[in-house]
Amino acid sequence: QVRLVESGGGSVPAEGSLRLSCAISVSGSTDLTYYHMAWFRQAPGKPREGVAVVRWGGTTIYADSVRGRFAISKDDDRTNLYLQMDSLEPDDTARYYCAVGNQAISQWMYLNERYYDYWGQGTQVTVSA
Repeated sequence: QVRLVESGGGSVPAEGSLRLSCAISVSGSTDLTYYHMAWFRQAPGKPREGVAVVRWGGTTIYADSVRGRFAISKDDDRTNLYLQMDSLEPDDTARYYCAVGNQAISQWMYLNERYYDYWGQGTQVTVSA
């Protein structure tokens, strides 16, 4: 079993910053060594979209909409995942979820929610104009 708990959301004005955290705990025999870790977001009335991924080897992938503004990182022991969000825009308003999975093997898969097995409950980010 893998449990993910997000924190750090809130309300900020445009151009502000937030840092999201995701605490990851594992019980049983699951080994996250070869799991990718990602942030997704979902705005009201819109499908969930991939924001950023850190692959198990450490390389990162970003959605075009956040590249250059957001930075994903993780602890070496894979117990925490982070998303530093700068220059926030009203369009960034959404509920943000962390997720882990090991099924993605091609570039187009990494930001696709179908390839992630475990999810947190999310944390709300609201950016005002």
